[in-house]
Order: sequence, then structure tokens, then C-alpha cells
Amino acid sequence: MKQKNKFFILFRCLSFLKPYLKFTVSAIFTSVSARIIAIIIPLLIKTIIDRGIKSGNLELIIFNSSFLVGLSLIESFFNFLTGRWTEKASQNVAYDIRNKLHEKVHKLSFSFHDQTESGQILTRSIRDVDIIRFLTGRSFIRLLEILVLVIGIITVMMIKLNKLLALSVVLIIPIIAFNAFKFGRQFRPMSMKIREKEEDLTTVLEQNLRGSRIVKAFGMEEQEINKFNRYNNELLELEIKSERLRARFLPLMNFLINFSSLLILVFGGYFVILKKITIGELVAFTSYIALLQLPLRRFGMIMSFITQAAASGERIFEILDLDIDIKEKKDAIDLKNVKGELELKNVTFSYFTDFHVLENVSFKVNPGEIIAILGITGSGKTSIINLIPRFYEPKEGEILIDGINIKDLKIRSLRSNIGLVLQETLLFASTIRENILFGVENYNESDLIHASKIANVHDFISDFPEGYDTVVGEKGITLSGGQKQRIAIARAILKNPKILILDDATSSVDTETESMIQKSLNKLMKNRTCIVIAQRLSTVRLADKVLVMDNGKIVDYAEKTGNLSCHEILMGRSNLYKEIFYNQLFN
Repeated sequence: MKQKNKFFILFRCLSFLKPYLKFTVSAIFTSVSARIIAIIIPLLIKTIIDRGIKSGNLELIIFNSSFLVGLSLIESFFNFLTGRWTEKASQNVAYDIRNKLHEKVHKLSFSFHDQTESGQILTRSIRDVDIIRFLTGRSFIRLLEILVLVIGIITVMMIKLNKLLALSVVLIIPIIAFNAFKFGRQFRPMSMKIREKEEDLTTVLEQNLRGSRIVKAFGMEEQEINKFNRYNNELLELEIKSERLRARFLPLMNFLINFSSLLILVFGGYFVILKKITIGELVAFTSYIALLQLPLRRFGMIMSFITQAAASGERIFEILDLDIDIKEKKDAIDLKNVKGELELKNVTFSYFTDFHVLENVSFKVNPGEIIAILGITGSGKTSIINLIPRFYEPKEGEILIDGINIKDLKIRSLRSNIGLVLQETLLFASTIRENILFGVENYNESDLIHASKIANVHDFISDFPEGYDTVVGEKGITLSGGQKQRIAIARAILKNPKILILDDATSSVDTETESMIQKSLNKLMKNRTCIVIAQRLSTVRLADKVLVMDNGKIVDYAEKTGNLSCHEILMGRSNLYKEIFYNQLFN
């Protein structure tokens, strides 16, 4: 994404406060009110000293002191309300941004996930969002408080106290502001680099946790530890550089604040001796300087947080502003009364380059037919099944279901009518019941058990002490490959789709289990349009049609005729089919 103006990014971040305007406005009111009270208090102290203590007026001292205590209590109460409302608004902002990020990530096509590491999304969803939360909460309010204090105190000093002393403070503040601006300008690009390194580190950690068994199996623990240390060291170096930058600017700002205090004491004391100001006025001046010290010290830190927020906002908007490749038309329709006719017309497709993984592919499957797709690795089989549910968009050509272009259909309606069992089975870290019911809205227990029996999983599930409520590990790690595959098949059966896509659904099971699942699949495939990526030729024997793919093209096609199966037809004329057959037979 082209880098945008920092102030534009900050404005976009603050725009998330709009739904919580009542909390933000209330927090601004109480914050400004508290700062106004803080500005009034030194004037009361001046009155107590000059008109009470100096003249011995005990009644005035008691009255103003009581008033002072009352104002302090009100100020504390306003500060409490400011903190509460600020946090309520900023926490809701973080909640909204995380939801928007999560929603956008789900809406983006597979091409986004193919190019984006999960660590990047995790870092942006947690660390970057939290930095923006701080901007829309404390940083924003603190900056407003500093502005009110500086303007208010200088105004009071100039009008109510001594203009010459006030001038010494006025001259220091622009220098502090200039250094804070200079600090922020240098800190922003460094913040971007730190966030990027955090993404890299998170990705390495996530991959190592996910692939811990592979790491241990190959004895790569030491190498992965060294790899993590390398990324960690790079992050450490950047963090040290950022702290050096802070160390250069923040002490300078503290020195300037302390120097202004020194000026007040020296010149103020001199003016008291000359009787140009009173003791009460000098105390008021020193009180105002003390009141400014903490906010001005915070100013440098707030500027660093604002700079980080601009960097974090840029990274978050980079995702939120991405175009969605797979777009649904405004007048898209639901797919109703599905028969299951599927047709590809002159489909050409490529991923991220000009190289076509599919080129001018055309075929038709009638309702209830089974079509098997064969080919060596990289021939384009998986690309075909990824296009049918619109995981990707073809570059040319069209895909029709019941004569309707899938681009004219609502995406949810399209995918709800397609059952999918992939070669790489994914189960969630949840119960077996929830995994089978994933994507199914209405069901009863008998449907669940019936689907499980067809997929041949009911018996082994029943053997678990908690049955269908057994929790499987992350990605179903506690189950065997065959068990996971059969649960995925049960999930597809329960969905009861008219179109079924099987990406070599029996590849992860042994011969005996394959035989049992194949019998179940025979029942499942009846009256459904089935697209099967077949690595095992036992699947081909069931097919009404067979496509043989090579280099993204259909190089041979067979259709069951009379007593001749597709296998027999292709064995008689396709050299590539024979090669695939004999490779599987003898391997």
C-alpha cells in the first residue's frame, strides 16, 4: 500500500470513536473541567497567602481552604469519570477494529491467504490494535489536557500574574514542541520496522508450534532455535535503537522543563525582593510550573505513542482497504431447486503470474453423474475444484451450475450447495460433534449418527469415553489420518449437498478402511453430481466420465459406454493414463 499522510491515518483511527461519541464527548468535558479546576487552584493558593496569611485573616484562610478541598474532590471525581469513559470508548474501538479485521480476512479470497503469513495477521489483530486503542483513549485525552493546561496557564500568567515571568515559560514551550515533533518524525519509520519484525517473529513462533512434531522428527530443534534467536536479535537491535532515540529526546525535554522552573525561581525571587510580585504570586507561578511538568514530560511519550499508532494504523488499513477479489453482485440470486448440472466453458486460470495453470478447459457433468479427474502433480486438478466454489476467479471463461453463471449467484448460496472433502483434512480444536456439525444449521441427533455410520466413524467415536463430545486436539492431532478423513466425510454427508467434491478423499486411509469408506461413498454419491480427484484407480471405476489432465489442459476424455468402463476405454488409447495406472500399480 502506498504510504499515506500520517495525519490522515490518525484521523481514520480516531473516526472509529464515532459510534461512541457520547462517551468521548463526556470524557472531553470532564477532562477539560478537571484541567480548568487545576488552573484555578494556584490562584486560590495565591489568595490564601496574600490576603489570608499575610493579613492574618483566619476566616478567609478557612473559607478558601475549604473551597480548595471541595474543588480538589470535584477534580478527582472528574478524573475518575474521564478514565472510565475514555476506556469504555477505546476498548470498544479495539473490539470493532478486531471484528472488522476478522471479517475482512474471511471475505478476502484464497489469493490473499496464499501470500500472507498468519503471523502478520496475528500481530496486526493484537499488538497494532492495542496501540490504536491507546491512541483513541489515553493519548488523545492526554494531548487535549496538555493543550488546555498550556493555553490556560499561559493566559492566567499573562493576565492575572506577571507578563515577564510568563514570557520565560512561553519561550520554552515551542522548543519542547519542536523537539517532540522532530522525535516523532524519526520514530515513525522505526516503529514500522519494529512492527514488521514482530510479524516475522510471530510467524516463526507460530510455525514452530504448529510443526513441532515435524521439527522433532527431523531433529531440527537446534536449527529452529537458532532461527528464532536470529529474528529475536534483529527485533532486539531495533528496540535498542528506538530506546536510544527516546534517550536522546526525552531527557532534553525534561531538562527544558526543569530549566523553566529554575528561571521562575531565580527571576521570581528577584521580583519578590524588588516587591514587583507577591509571595503568593511566586507560589502560584511555581505551582503552575509543577502542574505543567508531568504533562510536558508525558508529551514526548505521547508523541511516540501517536507515531506508533500512525504506523499501526497504516498496517491495519493495509488489510481493511484491500479489494475483495471474489465480489458478489448486488442483484445476485439464490441457487434454488438445485439439479446439479455443472459445466466449465473455456476456463483459463492463473494464480499470481502470467503462467496458466488451466488453459481453455471445458467439460460438462449432468445431474447425478460422477466425473473423475486424473493427472500428475501440477496438472491443474486441484485448481478446477477450487474454481467451482469460487475460491478463486477464472481469468477467462465461465462456470455454470444448472445453466447459471456462478458469478450471478450469492456466494453463501453457492457454497451451501457444494460439499467438499479435501485431501488435507482440517479439524478444529473442539468436540467431534462440533466438527461434524460445522456449517450445518438444522439437525437432529439421528441425522448426526446416520451420517457418521455412512462415513464409518460411529463405531470408533462410540468407543471414546465421551463419545461425540470428545475434544480433539488442534487440527485433530489426537486422531489418525483415516479417522480425520472419515469425520470430514461425515461432515459433507450431513450437509447433504447436490454437488460433491472429493479431493482424493480416501488417500489417508489404509486399504481396509478405504474399502469401507468407498462402500459408504457409493451410497453418498447416488443422485449427486460428484467431482472426484482420483489418485487411486479404484475411484475411476465408479466414474461416468474421466478427464485426464496434463499441464493445465484436458489431454484425454472418456465417457462410460455400454459395458465399457472409462478405465477400459482409456487403457486402450491414452499413454498418460497407462503411465498413471502402472505407476500406482507397482508403487
